[in-house]
Parts: sequence; C-alpha cells; structure tokens
Amino acid sequence: MNFLRKLFRIFFSAGGGYTYGGDWTLLLPALALSLLGILTISTFGGDASSAPRQMLWLAVALCIYLGISRLDMSFVRRTPVVMALYVLALALLASLLLFADPILGARAWFSFGLISFQPADFAKLALLALLAKYLSRRHVEIGDFRHIIVSGLYALVLILLILVEPDMGNAIIFGVVWLGMMLVSGISKKHLAVLGLIGLAVASLLWFEGLKPYQRTRIISFVNPAADIHGSGYNAYQAKIAVGSGELFGKGVGYGTQSKLRFLPEYQTDFIFAAFAEEWGFIGVALLFSLYALLFARLAQIARAAVTNFDAFFTLGVLILFAAHVAIHTGISLGLLPVTGTTIPFMSSGGSHLVLEFASLGIITSLARHGRVATRDINANEYLGG
Repeated sequence: MNFLRKLFRIFFSAGGGYTYGGDWTLLLPALALSLLGILTISTFGGDASSAPRQMLWLAVALCIYLGISRLDMSFVRRTPVVMALYVLALALLASLLLFADPILGARAWFSFGLISFQPADFAKLALLALLAKYLSRRHVEIGDFRHIIVSGLYALVLILLILVEPDMGNAIIFGVVWLGMMLVSGISKKHLAVLGLIGLAVASLLWFEGLKPYQRTRIISFVNPAADIHGSGYNAYQAKIAVGSGELFGKGVGYGTQSKLRFLPEYQTDFIFAAFAEEWGFIGVALLFSLYALLFARLAQIARAAVTNFDAFFTLGVLILFAAHVAIHTGISLGLLPVTGTTIPFMSSGGSHLVLEFASLGIITSLARHGRVATRDINANEYLGG
C-alpha cells in the first residue's frame, strides 16, 4: 500500500516524471495502450497479421515523442505558425479530393506504396493549435457570440472538407473537439442552447442533403439493429457479440473467434475495442479504462499547472480529442452509437494517427518543461480574426 501511495504521488505531482526529455507519467499509459493494441491485432504467426508493422510504427512514434519533447516547442504559440499549420491542413484535405484514390469508398488517405497518410490526423493537431491560440486571448470575451461564430467557422471549413471525402467519423470528432473547447472556455448556457438549435438544423440538413445512402442506413440500423443483421446492421451486431462473449475473464489473447475468424470486420481498427473485450473480458476492459483514466488525469493535471493560456487550452484540447475517440469508438462497439468508423487512441492499427497521438504528447511535454521559464504572451497584436 505504501508503494501504491508513493506511485500515486509521483504520478500526479506537479513536476511529473520528466526524464531523458520525456514525461514517463504520460508515456507509460500511452505505451501500455499501444502494446495492448498490438497484442489484439496479432495473429501469432498468421500471415495476415499487421502487428509487426504496427510495432515499427510504435518505434517511430516513440522516437518522434522523445525528439519533440526535448525541443523547445514554444514557437507553436506564435500566430504565424498556428495559421501556417491550419492552411497546410486545408491544402492537404483539399488535395485529397483532387489526387487521392478512393479506399473503401472514401478519399481519405494518401498512399505511398506500403505507407498511407491520413491528412485528417494532421488537421486535428492544426485545429487544436488554432483553437488554443484563439481562446487563449478571447476566453474572457467568450460571452460575445461573435467569437463563438468565428472559432466555429475555422472548424466548419475542415469539417466540410472531411464530409466531402466522405468521412463521417472524423467529421463528428472535429465537431466534438470544437464543442468541447467551447465548453472549457466558459460558454454561457444561452449560447449553448443556441448552438444546440443550430446543430439540430445542420443535422436535419445533412440527413436530407448531405449524408450518403449507406450512412443513413447505418443510422436507421442503429435505431433498429435487429432489422438487418445480415446487411447494414451486421458490423454492430458482430461487435456486440464479441464484447458479450468475453464475459468476465475473456477467451484469452489470440483466441477471439469473432475477430480472428473474421466475423468482426475491421477488428484491427474500427472495432479493436470489441476484439480486445472478447479476448480480455470485463477485467481487461477495466484495465484498459484505467490506463485511459491515468492518461486523462495526467493531462488534466498538466493543464491546471500550465503557465500560459495557450498551453492549458492545447492540453485540454488533446484530452478532449482522445476522450472523444474513446467514447465514440467504445459506444459503437457496445451498440450505443451508430457505426461511423472511428479509431481508438494508441490501440487501433495505423501509423498516421499513432504518430499524431505521440507527437501531441511530445508537444505537451515540451510546453510543460520549457513553460517553467516562459512568460505569458501578452502581445496585443496577435489576433486570429474578430
């Protein structure tokens, strides 16, 4: 018990666990989650396993984290840098529609041989930096609805480009991130109600004009999943079977029949939580959520101790981004949300999102380390609209 108390104090101390340029109190939960994901996607000798490639991506992501955390990343607070990231994200998303080949019906990836890059992952980081910069100067003025509209337009442009791909899952993530940032900035209940009405109107417009037929079918299947379990409701139905069959202790690592026998589609990415729950059971899921809770708690602690408003908002934005992915991904696997094709942080197979996640932790670590000697940026000329 004394050891656990000491570990808890170290984990959530103001100084954290900085060593070799990194913060192990952030790194260890992320690394553990990544390894659990690799165990889940591994077929233990099967030719179809993507575990070796994911292990290579993890090594690359760790190097990027350690490299970024050693650097002084305070330059990301500057307006020209923030705007350059945002413009680059717009250019990459627009280029997808012109040059990318469709994969699974969506123009969401640039493919370079064995390597694929999803610009939406980079766009998330760009949006977080832009919102953090905007709100760091205007959170005290958030009562002015004009600032909510301006910040919302920044997010809306990215969301529309992603919807055109089409990629409903990431579009929802972007919307949740923006709304979460508005909430932590102190938006009023009146303005929140107005946003709710606007959201309802936009959802109605999307239903009749924006959504593809298969996307509407997925939502209908969510309302009545038993209506077509061999068609549009198949994925959600198989995911629920996988989660339920795990019971208390699971079937054992590598023995998940729903995933390894391919009854559960995309079990390495969009439904990896269901595959994990089948093999590890309720006990494993509790461990998984505990690791996410440790990571989120540490991010919240870093945000509270931040020396600049930008650092605090950026860290909270990363927390909101990760939490949105976890909530939506697990909600889909449990049949609580319609299927939208959303990854879960650190666990899902794929390189671009894993690199983004570790890079964002590296930026947070760098800002926290170098922020100790930094002063608040009070340059009144640094505005982002409005």
